[in-house]
Amino acid sequence: MQGMDRINKSLLNELLQLFPCVAIIGVRQCGKTTLLSQLPKNWEKFDLEKGSDLEIVSRDPDLFLRLHPNQTAIDEAQLLPEIFSSLRVAIDSDRKRKGRFIITGSSSPELITNISESLAGRVAIIELAPFTFGETQKLLTPQVGKLISNLITIDELDTSSISAKRLKVQHQYWLRGGYPEQWLENNQRFSKLWFQNYVKTYLNRDILRLFPNLNHRKFKVFLQMLSNLSGTIINYSNIARALGVSQPTVREYLNIAHGTFIWRHIPSYEKNALKRVVKHPKGYVRDSGLLHFFLHLHSENDLLSHPSFGSSWEGMVIEELIRSLDSLGTSFDYYHYRTSGGAEVDLVLEGEFGLVPVEIKYGQRVTLRELKGIRGFMNDHKCKFGLVINNDEKICQYDENLYGIPFALLNSAHKSSL
Repeated sequence: MQGMDRINKSLLNELLQLFPCVAIIGVRQCGKTTLLSQLPKNWEKFDLEKGSDLEIVSRDPDLFLRLHPNQTAIDEAQLLPEIFSSLRVAIDSDRKRKGRFIITGSSSPELITNISESLAGRVAIIELAPFTFGETQKLLTPQVGKLISNLITIDELDTSSISAKRLKVQHQYWLRGGYPEQWLENNQRFSKLWFQNYVKTYLNRDILRLFPNLNHRKFKVFLQMLSNLSGTIINYSNIARALGVSQPTVREYLNIAHGTFIWRHIPSYEKNALKRVVKHPKGYVRDSGLLHFFLHLHSENDLLSHPSFGSSWEGMVIEELIRSLDSLGTSFDYYHYRTSGGAEVDLVLEGEFGLVPVEIKYGQRVTLRELKGIRGFMNDHKCKFGLVINNDEKICQYDENLYGIPFALLNSAHKSSL
């Protein structure tokens, strides 16, 4: 992973010019520490999971920050909650100076609470995720993210044809997911053991520490259920019945999974509804490799023959789009849309750019009949354009302002550096 650029680097550079402190949050093992190691040499770095560094910082956080008032990075800051109030004092002592501190943190509700309560107005937040497909292939310009954000036009997209090699690598990424360790060790046995231990660590370390009163056995069963829930409309009562718990408990479990970056909760789009819509949310296991571990899918043939392959593909594409927009610092919300009559749109993006519906298809050829839902949504909501993400050989136009874009062209080549 060392030397692999992240699409968030440009945003990190920009935010360091605007804010005294930047917080990088994300799921464990997504590359936060490695990103810090790529900072310029004049940055001092302290890892609070390292005993000696924790001792240095925790002895007297206020004094520590007076001794290290500029270009100081603190990794896993949630392990020392008092550092947040000390950071507020240090920042306020020289409020106009920018780019002084970077803090990182893994799955932790306390981290978000401490940031919002102690550092409001003083900190910008970047959510770092496992590798996108673009990052694994050094395609670091989120060109479709820029299209959605109105930074470029459809005519400015890279229109290269998709080679068979890139298509094959794309399927390998889909199977393995984006956790960096999967790209350091191209070994199926290692992958299986790594995910096995990762889930144990998540359950036995993170969840137990963060939620000591949680029913650990029930939550473990729930975590296994997520693989079958991924890509489906969430019915709280059915899940509650299967687990033998209450609906509020199911909602709590889903909130924990979302808040610890394992699950993506996607609410229903109900605004300006001209038709009767399904109001239940959908959700996805965020990393396709983790999903496939839960489903015991270890090869491409296993995946393509499995009943869940369509929802798996859909979730992977949604993550790529959301992470691309996040990397640009674009303000947006995301939804799914389904009417009681069965019309649906896989992803609805709404932000400063307006309203953009996205339909996701695995196939190379997509008929207009298959696009009835998104075309109806565009007509009802007067959308400027809509997107169909597929596996075609090149960009195409299905209808007026409805464009098909191959997944492999969501990002294009661009050199990024800190």
